Amino acid sequence: MATITDEYMKQMMATTKPFTIAILKRGPKFGPDAMPVIWEHGRRNFSLKADGLLPIVCPVRDDAEMAGVGIFTTDMEETKKILDGDPAIEAGILIYEVFPTRTFPGSSLPQ
Repeated sequence: MATITDEYMKQMMATTKPFTIAILKRGPKFGPDAMPVIWEHGRRNFSLKADGLLPIVCPVRDDAEMAGVGIFTTDMEETKKILDGDPAIEAGILIYEVFPTRTFPGSSLPQ
């Protein structure tokens, strides 16, 4: 593991920027008949990613209550507006919680 000094940590912490994390969970209407709406939800996520609003989106595809996690570049209120317009949320197939966070600009998943 790399050695990280206190000085380095303080320097890096000063560069963080605000983001919003959204946690999606299965809603009351989630089920096999929901898949066409989930498909459109995915299409919308691709659009939000292309527009730079949702740079990290992670669907969870097992039988867990959690359905996905996304990191938005928008503040909490704007993120809520975006999510409230999602077809799966409008249909009660998914529900969400949002949380403010901070991270380093340029953070990304490895290729």
